[in-house]
Amino acid sequence: MKSLHIKGGRVIDPALNFDAVADVLILDGKVYAVGHELHADNVPVFDATGSIVAPGFIDMHVHLREPGIEHAETIETGARAAAAGGFTTICCMPNTNPVNDSATVTSYIVQRAREVAPVNVFPIGAITLGSRGEELAAIGSMHEAGIVAISDDGRPVMNARVMRRAMELARALNIPVIDHCEDLNLSAGGDMNEGPESVRLGLRGIPSASEDVMVARDLLLAELTGASFHVAHLSTQRSMAMVAFARNRGVNVTCEVTPHHFAITDQELCSYDSNYKMKPPLRRSGDVESIIEGIRNGTVDAIATDHAPHPGDEKMQEFERCPFGITGLETAIGLTLSELVHPGHITVKRMVELFTTGPASVLRMNRGTLSPGAPGDVTVFDLTTAWTFDVRQSLSKSRNSPFSGRQFKGGPVATVTGGEIVWKRE
Repeated sequence: MKSLHIKGGRVIDPALNFDAVADVLILDGKVYAVGHELHADNVPVFDATGSIVAPGFIDMHVHLREPGIEHAETIETGARAAAAGGFTTICCMPNTNPVNDSATVTSYIVQRAREVAPVNVFPIGAITLGSRGEELAAIGSMHEAGIVAISDDGRPVMNARVMRRAMELARALNIPVIDHCEDLNLSAGGDMNEGPESVRLGLRGIPSASEDVMVARDLLLAELTGASFHVAHLSTQRSMAMVAFARNRGVNVTCEVTPHHFAITDQELCSYDSNYKMKPPLRRSGDVESIIEGIRNGTVDAIATDHAPHPGDEKMQEFERCPFGITGLETAIGLTLSELVHPGHITVKRMVELFTTGPASVLRMNRGTLSPGAPGDVTVFDLTTAWTFDVRQSLSKSRNSPFSGRQFKGGPVATVTGGEIVWKRE
């Protein structure tokens, strides 16, 4: 384990309600103290003057593709991209090959991450065997092996009875159920959001109702079972309103949104660029406004990237044929600053909450804070440095990002995991 003395930065820790220029001292991989003019002998110093020093950022929704789809991404390359994006902890979805539906696959991911990943990697287990939605996976044994949640992300559980049983079991294990909320019958064959833009472009539409009806169903099941239910990549105005309403009724529901869903709309698809094809699809401006308002008023618990790498030979096909998904780890901080903080929608402290205490609370992790004894994970970022994202320089194995060439103001400066600097801006 490493030690590090981070000096002179503006330390923001929402968990401690701390916001001041201070030092952070990490000894033997754990936070030792946060305060003014701390002293330590023979400990490396990192000068963070002019930067924000925050608890390590957590991305609770990442696709690492390993095992089985290593041509798109590996645990190592995805974790390195995460470090370059300012994340110290990432949670990987189970849609690998084989699917992470057993303790054997879970254990492989945990062990492989320990060997090659510069950041913390926590697996999320499948809800059903093979993510086929028919029979519950070995959730108990996966939990013992290290999963922090269950999800069939990308392949929603269409059978309400199966989802009810999954929620009941997850409640007993005290882990959340994360659902990709989509009615596959309503969205079948669609390529983009259904609306004026899909008609104009001649592309098959995915109605917002395909998300809304599944959110409504899962909220009813969560109320019935008392389970912790988390809505992945929420993207519509009605879904946001339903989550807020259910929470006011006492339902144990949380939700996340992605940077691309609050940064761009379906009007960006005018070029038929396959890098703008994702699921949920980019929505209309009214949905984007609702997402931003949900972030501002506290309905949204976390920002997650839904980092979904695809190699060029798969992604760069005709729009109707290419897979859904984009990479997102290295642009998340820049997009959040440019779309939320700099326009004044939220404060820097609220941004830090969305990447730290929010996801840590959803996943019941002892992370996302700089309290003494916590893991020595720190994200250092600034608010002013101008930079341009060049996807050709990405540390991910794939290049499917719609943000290549975009200019940002502010971004990651350094990523510290267990007291060790695992990435630093050149």
